[in-house]
Amino acid sequence: MKLPITVHHSSPASHAVVLIAVVAAGAALYWLRDILTPLAMAMFLMIMIDGVKRAIERRTPIPPRFAGAAALIVVVLGFLLSIWIIVDGAAGFFTDASGVAGSIGPRIDQISRDVSGLVGVSDPPTFHDMIAGIDVRGWLTSAAFQVQGAATGAFFVMIYLGFLLASQAGFRKKMVGMFPERGPRQEALEVFERVRGGVEGYLWVQAVTGAMICAVAWVLMRAVGLQNAEFWTFVIFIVGFIPVLGGAVAGCAPPLFALVQFESYWPAAVLFVGLQVLLFLVGNLVQPRMQGDNQNIDPIVVLLALAFWGKLWGVAGMFLSTPLAVMAMAILAEFKGSRWIAVLLSGDGEPYARKPDKAPKPKGGSSWLGRILGRDVPPQDGSLK
Repeated sequence: MKLPITVHHSSPASHAVVLIAVVAAGAALYWLRDILTPLAMAMFLMIMIDGVKRAIERRTPIPPRFAGAAALIVVVLGFLLSIWIIVDGAAGFFTDASGVAGSIGPRIDQISRDVSGLVGVSDPPTFHDMIAGIDVRGWLTSAAFQVQGAATGAFFVMIYLGFLLASQAGFRKKMVGMFPERGPRQEALEVFERVRGGVEGYLWVQAVTGAMICAVAWVLMRAVGLQNAEFWTFVIFIVGFIPVLGGAVAGCAPPLFALVQFESYWPAAVLFVGLQVLLFLVGNLVQPRMQGDNQNIDPIVVLLALAFWGKLWGVAGMFLSTPLAVMAMAILAEFKGSRWIAVLLSGDGEPYARKPDKAPKPKGGSSWLGRILGRDVPPQDGSLK
């Protein structure tokens, strides 16, 4: 492991300056969230495109010169299709075609009577009583603005992504100008590789485990006859990329919908127990084995990052919270003055994820990071010296 870069600062004044800079940066992230959120999503998609490109080069017969275009099409279409499915499926629940929206009120009244009978309440509240103090029109208006904001945000993400892809050629000259010597450029490449590896590893683990959960969850929902099982399956897969909160939504949303759809409580109970057992097994047995040392980050940091970025950037910040935490840990570990922060963020006190002594040389073309930093950078041998 190479030693971190030494930055000399020991006076109290320098620590005060760092603290003020951190607070100012947090305020800027919040005030500029409408601009920075689509930019961060575009950079996230760019990393995904690079990973998909290398996967296509290794595992498909598509020529390397077409792999980039194929990866771009797959990621962009997947991103836009995901937004369309979520918006269209959510809107479908409030139409009379499903037959469920009209039965929400009577079903909640029945549940209220049943629960009140168990606890000995003679005058149970009705559905109208529960929503009497709620501004339904204001809530629906807010929801409509949220949907409009999601569509607008997706548009700006695509704009940012297009400009990022178009400006790749200029990145190389800028990076060569910033790191004219080969040694510092090699160090910068190692940082970028760790950041990219952490983000891609997170995406891979969440995608594979999410597919496992979705397969079993779809079988459970189809077995009990839940309407819109395919939509709920897709929702479970998407929210799986949100730490902690995603599991709560995946385990509770379909059973709650089953309570409204069915007159019996058994389908909801079966769904709730089955999903909770499934999420427990995957989260405690499968996921830790797949993560290994790739996401060497403390669980409490994951929770704090979720709260922090969710407060700053909303739902988009929740999706990006873990990748941003991994990126921060990799960058902070490079400087002696900030390495202690990276140690606190790490899971075992070693901010650098362990790598095998000998890693196989990747097949296919080089990544965009290597092209940006210059082709004179020697290939990585998997060790950090």
